[in-house]
Amino acid sequence: MNPLQRSLIEKLGHDHGFEHVLPGAPHTVALASARHGARADVSLLSGAEGLFMIVEAATPALLPEMRRTFPNLSFAAGFAASSEAELAALLRRAASLARALPSQAARDFESEVSRRLSELPKGLGDTEVERLVRQRVGQQKFRSAMLDYWGGACAVTGLAMPELLRASHAKPWAECSTDAERLDVFNGFLLVANLDALFDGFLVSFDDAGVMLVSPRLSVDIQNRLGLRQGMALRWLSDQHRRYLAWHRERLHAIAGRSGMRAD
Repeated sequence: MNPLQRSLIEKLGHDHGFEHVLPGAPHTVALASARHGARADVSLLSGAEGLFMIVEAATPALLPEMRRTFPNLSFAAGFAASSEAELAALLRRAASLARALPSQAARDFESEVSRRLSELPKGLGDTEVERLVRQRVGQQKFRSAMLDYWGGACAVTGLAMPELLRASHAKPWAECSTDAERLDVFNGFLLVANLDALFDGFLVSFDDAGVMLVSPRLSVDIQNRLGLRQGMALRWLSDQHRRYLAWHRERLHAIAGRSGMRAD
């Protein structure tokens, strides 16, 4: 690896979520970040044009998500990029996932809550104030993690306008038993506003294949007016989503009754 190649990789890392370069082997560029715990080791492909990236992360969910996103670039040991653009996409996705997946979001949450509570005037740090601070910060962190995980696009429609998107919990904030559940990026979906309202109100859910389920409380006319159509489904679904969806579907059934539910 010559100095020009090394500089190019370092710049790609800096521009796409890995702003630090760590000491490493002479033929590898080791990239890291202060914003998340992932590390990317980039080297030249032996005997071929391109680059090879090995990702190390604290969360076991990161690599499966990377392999799902880039099946054509995935190999047993890492990811092969044939161009700078492909390496940039790999780095960007690895950084986004590292920020979004447990438990980085939970660590960021606790740090931000502590900072905000320390800034309160003396006498205001009671239990109710702390609860409100934790809820506000948590909802902000959850939305940020959702935007990272879903690439800034609706989990169903693919609409990529953040101002129209909502971070919707499957198991509601108030009913989660821990902050880890509340901040778990798999406990919900990034949805366009009308789907968020329906999902939040237990009027739609998703089966274990990601296909939308519609409550019998929504007539065909209402579905048409809302833009719901047959075959609507999540763009992808992980195993970690399924336990929260099971909870969400049970609540939908409890509200709507167990008869007449259908997939549309």
